[in-house]
Amino acid sequence: MNNKNRKILSGPYFIWSAAFILIPLAMILYYGLTDENGAFTLENLATMGSAENLKALGLALLLSFISTAVCLVLAYPLSMILSNMAVSQTSFVVVIFILPMWMNFLLRTLAWQTLLEKNGVINSILSALHLPLLQIINTPGAIILGMVYNFLPFMVLPIYNALTKIDKDIVNASRDLGANGFQAFWKVIFPLSLPGVISGITMVFVPALTTFVISDLLGGSKILLIGNVIEQKFKQGNNWNVGSGLSLVLMVFILLSMAIMTKYDADGEGGMF
Repeated sequence: MNNKNRKILSGPYFIWSAAFILIPLAMILYYGLTDENGAFTLENLATMGSAENLKALGLALLLSFISTAVCLVLAYPLSMILSNMAVSQTSFVVVIFILPMWMNFLLRTLAWQTLLEKNGVINSILSALHLPLLQIINTPGAIILGMVYNFLPFMVLPIYNALTKIDKDIVNASRDLGANGFQAFWKVIFPLSLPGVISGITMVFVPALTTFVISDLLGGSKILLIGNVIEQKFKQGNNWNVGSGLSLVLMVFILLSMAIMTKYDADGEGGMF
């Protein structure tokens, strides 16, 4: 395929990138660095320093770290099990994990709201069994649960993909040289799967940090994350300048996460597929 044909085939991608990535980013950058009159200002960025916004950012970082850690603890053993299964069995299990991702994100979260609410399905079952009721809705625990449920596949698939690329002969060689099961895992398997781990951590941490739907539905109005604050600036306050300024500050954390992923997964070995 010559260069001319490649340029023609890549045309739709560049159009898509410009329409849905470059132009929105340019708008956020413009509004974030200007005031209502269009004059350059850094006050929009400085609003992140207010007590309310710092609290929302700190809580968002805390819940994101916890959710990412829980996803990693759950995903790594599962990924190892999947990588050691027969191909036909693995394909079926992987499809089960991918299947919920085909459902609308909002519907999945609403389903958990229905399950966890005070008079929801879980409490109705517990009440019928004369067991203590759960008081988890509108708490940080409910938000973490929603994050783990929604983002767990984004941790499982990159780690599974990295594990399947490890040559079994290398692991067997380490055992032949006297390494026990833990030593083979810690010295051979885990370092080789690190690109998948870093990729999974990034793919979970970034959406967890920026989410507002999960905290809206499962946390109620009592718990505000930085994503909720930004949403309110745009939708309720109609203040695009401050909302864009906060988004630019939040983008720093996203860029740092992407830089870490690029450093440890330069070859893209930890991709989802």
